[in-house]
Amino acid sequence: MRNDILVFSGRSHPVLADAVSRELGVPLARSSVVRFSNENLMVQIEENVREADVFVIQTSAPPVNEYLVETLIYIDALKRASARRVTAVIPYFPYVRSDKKDKPRISITARLVADLLEAAGADRVLTMDLHSPQIQGFFKIPVDNLSSLPLLTEHVRQNWSLDRAVVVATDAGSAKSAGVFAGRLKLDLAIIDKRRYADDEKARAEALIGEVEGRDAFLFDDEIASGGTILEAAAFLGARGARRVVAGATHGVFTRDASLRLHESKIEQVIVTDTIPIPEEKRFDRLHQLTVAPLFAQAIAAIHEGRSISALF
Repeated sequence: MRNDILVFSGRSHPVLADAVSRELGVPLARSSVVRFSNENLMVQIEENVREADVFVIQTSAPPVNEYLVETLIYIDALKRASARRVTAVIPYFPYVRSDKKDKPRISITARLVADLLEAAGADRVLTMDLHSPQIQGFFKIPVDNLSSLPLLTEHVRQNWSLDRAVVVATDAGSAKSAGVFAGRLKLDLAIIDKRRYADDEKARAEALIGEVEGRDAFLFDDEIASGGTILEAAAFLGARGARRVVAGATHGVFTRDASLRLHESKIEQVIVTDTIPIPEEKRFDRLHQLTVAPLFAQAIAAIHEGRSISALF
């Protein structure tokens, strides 16, 4: 690894940043963040970054808005210190679900975040499993969107027999990504048909396209937030004779009481990655977390050395 690469960690996920730096064989660069009594932030870069290739690792975790602003200040400070290139490494992209104007008079906030990152001076963005891949088109700078599918599929392959198994998409919208998951495992794909009625805000599972009776069902989605979609799908599949249900997602957000509800469910295992730190109070017995540190380290090395990272997808 050339010595003009510097990796900085924001405050959102220092454990992941440290793991990535160890995989790279590059120590984390020194910086400090001060939060003043008026809640303003100051980032000070404590390394010489002139003409360096710099990577800032910061994910979207609570407090989301504070860490987003911190990221922007990091990028601005680095550019003002004459860094040659600054790549924002954002494993879980902030406001990723606000990717379209589906209600009157609202912001397309994912686009706004893209504009803010560019205005701050980011030269490149490295992220993982965007809720909508078209978010890449919100940027005028290069965006590399890594996939956790190789990690998830390898874990499933090593821990379960796939003789009587099927991958299930939680709804038609997730069918494409679930289909890729099924293709990697060489399994059939089933799709839950959900309908939303005019007088009801909640979409309901109405029918199943495919066969799950007597089979192990592997649910896949890009994230688990409240857990409602996964829990409803698991109950729906159980009622249709699925032998067991395993849920997998890239981002374990686990809002409100999601962890408790998943712990009390009949889902055999919930598999997520460490794109987001999961505090101890949100962990539960059936949770299994895979690390994305080696994948991000490989991507950073490839970007730094000017190599293609498409093989990592």
